[in-house]
Amino acid sequence: MMRETFASRPFWFGLIFVALATVLPLGVSGYILGLLTIAYYTAVFAMSWDLLFGFAGEVNFGPTFLIGLGAYTAGILDARFSPGLSLWICVLAGALAAVIGGVLLALPALRVTGPYFGLITLVAVQLLQSFVVVFASLTGGEIGLSVPDVISIDAGVNYYLAFGFMMVSGAILYGLSRSSIGLILQASGQDAVQAGALGFNVAKHKLAAFIVSAFFSGLAGALMVFYMGTASVGTFVDISVGVQIIIAAVLGGRRTVIGAAIGAVFLIGMGEFLRPLGELATLIVSVMALFVILFFPDGFLGMLRGGARA
Repeated sequence: MMRETFASRPFWFGLIFVALATVLPLGVSGYILGLLTIAYYTAVFAMSWDLLFGFAGEVNFGPTFLIGLGAYTAGILDARFSPGLSLWICVLAGALAAVIGGVLLALPALRVTGPYFGLITLVAVQLLQSFVVVFASLTGGEIGLSVPDVISIDAGVNYYLAFGFMMVSGAILYGLSRSSIGLILQASGQDAVQAGALGFNVAKHKLAAFIVSAFFSGLAGALMVFYMGTASVGTFVDISVGVQIIIAAVLGGRRTVIGAAIGAVFLIGMGEFLRPLGELATLIVSVMALFVILFFPDGFLGMLRGGARA
């Protein structure tokens, strides 16, 4: 196993990426560091989604429901109860709220599958958006919620925190996906009936996947709120944000976890690079994503492995 790991191209590309990312703050502007900070948090969103869909096989069209719960819970607690509550207590509360929301969302998933569950996740996002708008006095509504505290005003500190969080989250999610739990999730995602006939508790393992995915999504959302200093529907809850997360995971390589992070960094970076082109930038990125999906079904990670197929 170790020999195969050291002989693989993805391993060496990943090692080079980590080395470059570690020393990057020494030679780039604060603007670039800020862009990468957002990309790293988005990478955690994408990796969490990949665990739920890539392995458990649950079609989740609303990843922003869990992200939004974590972000708004942390932001509201800090905005309405500051300075009584510590920033880190607010962050943990955001992660806990996302876990609770994930469990509630998982309950129907144990009874329905496929597009039906996908529709449930879309409805959940719409409900959260409506809640934010209706209770504007609490959430800030369409204008957004400003939080008085931020993690740091130093771009380097924010960068290393996001990078470290992405690395730790990726290691845990990747390890989980390669464990016996991940294999059972993969089997149940392909054929839940057969997996159950083999003696596996499909419902228990899918619920565990929901909880883990919700925890990292909510925690990343809460941390991102205290980096940006504000929470808004367009940043955390909007369906278009969820679509971007899904595309990132598919681009990087579904059912790989690490590939989702690669896709997220690529999407955020390419979108910013092409920003001067205006609306044309969205078209170019969409065409590139479509090309990769059609001709490289295994995504960027599959390309690194030499597994491209027409």
